[in-house]
Amino acid sequence: MDKQHPTPDVTVRLDDRIRLISAVLAATDWPDKAYERRPHLAHAHARATRKFLAEHQSHDAVRTMQNLLDQGAPLEALYTFVMVLSWPSLETKALPRWVPPRWHQQLRDFYDKTGLEQWWKEEADEWNKSLSESRKMFEKVSFKPFLQPFLGEIPEDLIFVPNISYPAEQEVGIRLGKELIAIAPPRLAWGESAPWPFDEDPGHVYRAAISQFGRILLLTQLRANGERVAEASKTALPISEQLAALHPSWEDQFITLFIAGAVAIYLEDHISKAEAQAYVLMERKTRGMTVLAGTVSVLRRYLSEQQNGRYNGLLDFLPLFPKQLRVAKRIVSI
Repeated sequence: MDKQHPTPDVTVRLDDRIRLISAVLAATDWPDKAYERRPHLAHAHARATRKFLAEHQSHDAVRTMQNLLDQGAPLEALYTFVMVLSWPSLETKALPRWVPPRWHQQLRDFYDKTGLEQWWKEEADEWNKSLSESRKMFEKVSFKPFLQPFLGEIPEDLIFVPNISYPAEQEVGIRLGKELIAIAPPRLAWGESAPWPFDEDPGHVYRAAISQFGRILLLTQLRANGERVAEASKTALPISEQLAALHPSWEDQFITLFIAGAVAIYLEDHISKAEAQAYVLMERKTRGMTVLAGTVSVLRRYLSEQQNGRYNGLLDFLPLFPKQLRVAKRIVSI
């Protein structure tokens, strides 16, 4: 671990609105479909919550969420919506156009009818454990100085929310006003083993946080500079067919490569080279990210030249990235 102790810039907290939407998710078919995609054992609290809510699967709030999921609504949209509601009344001045009428009222009724408030009190030890484990991980961590050379000044507050409910197999990142919020479960173990505690797996926790904070910030910049992205995208990125199938658009491919490369650099510089190598190998196996080692090489070169004043930020480097990655792909391997 980095021997320097920068000022921590990540706040760790829980939020009942996030716990509510995760509980509703537990009553949909999301857990079953997630298991089909990747067999795993969710956190004990997540499994207990699903059992606790078994008789409420036909509630209107659950039906509404199921319909949204069936229509392809992203989890980011669902979590962003619930976070703009007041707590505990779950009221709002105006519903976004995509939100079904009365869903916020259905959510409030679900909260009351199911007895979630009492359930969370009974499960408080598990939630408090996840909170204390996560706070331990961020006591001496500062992400903004790491991300700043790529993405510029970051005025937003960085928030990490540990999630021991659903989704159990992926994190969710949202922007809410001046906050960037990473909602993350503990790392899944292989097969039917219990997930790792947050404080026993810093690589997973930091990957989840950097991935979500970085993705939101970079996506905002790219969408505000469409002409520069369009020009850079004239040169295809040298990625595998597997990765291209997962991320069809050039913008999405670039974000995916940048985030993975940034995570690998952070892990190597702040945890260990072995941790970074293990991450690169896993990304190669699970997502076909055959150019990740080359991406790391290109981004390290960018950092060196950025420090010498050649680039103001990643957008200046955008047109050169595909060309340099093609060269790095031929000469860098792991």
